[in-house]
Amino acid sequence: MTATPNHLRSVDPQLAGLITAEEARQRDTLKLIASENYVSAAVLEASGTVLTNKYSEGYAGRRYYEGQQVIDQIETLAVDRAKALFGTEHANVQPYSGSPANLAVYLAVAKPGDTVMGMALPMGGHLTHGWSVSATGRWFNAVHYDVGRETGRVDMDEVRDLARRERPTLIFCGGTAIPRVIDFPAFAEIAREVGAVLVADIAHIAGLVAGGAHPSPVGHADIITTTTHKTLRGPRGAMIMAAPEHAKAIDKAVFPGLQGGPHNHTTAGIAVALHEAAQPGFADYAHQIVANARALAEELQARGFDLISGGTDNHLILIDLTSKGVGGKPAAQILDQAGLEANYNTVPYDTRKPFDPSGLRLGTAALTSRGMAEPEMREVARWMDEIVSTLAGDDTEAVEKAVARVHGEVSELTGRFPVPGLD
Repeated sequence: MTATPNHLRSVDPQLAGLITAEEARQRDTLKLIASENYVSAAVLEASGTVLTNKYSEGYAGRRYYEGQQVIDQIETLAVDRAKALFGTEHANVQPYSGSPANLAVYLAVAKPGDTVMGMALPMGGHLTHGWSVSATGRWFNAVHYDVGRETGRVDMDEVRDLARRERPTLIFCGGTAIPRVIDFPAFAEIAREVGAVLVADIAHIAGLVAGGAHPSPVGHADIITTTTHKTLRGPRGAMIMAAPEHAKAIDKAVFPGLQGGPHNHTTAGIAVALHEAAQPGFADYAHQIVANARALAEELQARGFDLISGGTDNHLILIDLTSKGVGGKPAAQILDQAGLEANYNTVPYDTRKPFDPSGLRLGTAALTSRGMAEPEMREVARWMDEIVSTLAGDDTEAVEKAVARVHGEVSELTGRFPVPGLD
């Protein structure tokens, strides 16, 4: 079966062939990248509609183009669903992705040169939380908190000391490689003490929050940003949710501050994903993601893998491969050949370079979307152990044999679990 439309195959067979190849790759691969997931057929359909033909600068009821009678209803529907799902008073569904959403927060509540505070990128933070290579690190005075060298966890006393010393305008909590629960109440207490605006970046855990598998930042953070894919299983977009006192500034920062017309077809896909996440079964899905991550983490530890913070509370696992004698990049590349798709990642206090780091980052959201559970996670750990151990032996022929053997077993497994949106 293929989801590639007939018209595309007729008009552009070359591109259609590439898409078909990607469909096959996604079916035959165990998607372990923590920032990826599968959307439903309904989200795919909504994202590929005539809504892409319409330009809609402004907001519902206040547009700069005519013909918005239907678009206004679609965007309002997405906004209302976001507010209902997360229990927040204001939502903006127009940001193109997570990074522009975070940039909008800076534009709304800070001035160039202000002090901003976030988790350091090598510790698990995000580029847009003030890291040096990002515009946010060049336009603002960014200071960063770390995780403990031994614990791999944020020390809230250290965060408080840094905040008291630096008096930031903004404090970010959240990031891209954080395997533990984020203590939103503690961050909120610190932000109030120093007069900072607290921003919770829940891009990775939004689906877990919506499904009750992770504490919510609502009521603690002044502003919440998130992507709409990852654990939320929507299209590639973003949202900003804010307390009423920041709502107007956030909306003005998104438009006209940073972007023109929203991508209406993406807004429709977000609306569908939010509707799906409001169904009772989504909570079961969110909790299964966490159960799968814990099962995978426990099996990896039993096989001698070193996990940052010693495990996970969410969908994400961060592995330090130093003790295995291999780097994260070659491990990720060989695992990919075996049908296990992960990404190499810096680990806290990494001694290797960012493009050739010591770590692997894994996530269980996509495998859970295919219906896999704890038994399959244990199989994944066994395959990873076989590939990494063989790679450490530095025997090319042995590696090739292990890759072929594991890929065959992976293909047998993936054949038993359909891909949402395709099968």
